[in-house]
Amino acid sequence: IAVRACFLGFAFGCGLLLGAGRSAWRHFGWYMCSLSLFHYSEYLVTAINNPRSLSLDSFLLNHSFEYNLAALSSWVEFTLEKLLFPELKQITWLSTVGLLMVIFGDCLRKAAMLTAGSNFNHIVQNEKSETHTLVTSGVYGWFRHPSYVGWFYWSIGTQVLLCNPICVVAYALVSWRFFRERIEEEEITLIHFFGEEYLEYKRKVPSGLPFIKGVKVEL
Repeated sequence: IAVRACFLGFAFGCGLLLGAGRSAWRHFGWYMCSLSLFHYSEYLVTAINNPRSLSLDSFLLNHSFEYNLAALSSWVEFTLEKLLFPELKQITWLSTVGLLMVIFGDCLRKAAMLTAGSNFNHIVQNEKSETHTLVTSGVYGWFRHPSYVGWFYWSIGTQVLLCNPICVVAYALVSWRFFRERIEEEEITLIHFFGEEYLEYKRKVPSGLPFIKGVKVEL
């Protein structure tokens, strides 16, 4: 845990140095800060909210092979396009829009985690614990899945920040498909846990993600 936290802190520091300078890698420095802060805060907020579920995996650095491949792909695209089309990576206004998307997405996700408290877990739960309650207040009054909404726009924002046109489209499509499946899986469990209470909540509050309505319930 200490090694990973130290690594993220080092990456954040390097990002600050790049981002504060005037080099051609300035926007990549913003990205490094955003990425390292996201993963460190995932662990930190879990430690505050639900220490019983805390583990090395709470950093989400080893989220999945696909997640790591997506990150690597974005670095490759940025580097190649910087060499071939350097002017594409100097669109400061576009990178600023991406940075704002990143800040909004991460703040929304962390607000969701803090609002849910011990009910939040990085892994979809199959068994209802004694303390598990349905959270409908705060950001959960805006969206049924605010943590996924935040992550969705954060991930796309990182690619807008990097001015990566290919990865912007790829991240949007892959993330949308992932969260559609994840939301359907999670809502089946929530209906099992809370029954009509969750169905009523589902009718009133949107999922928060475009064209995703969640699991269909046959009446």
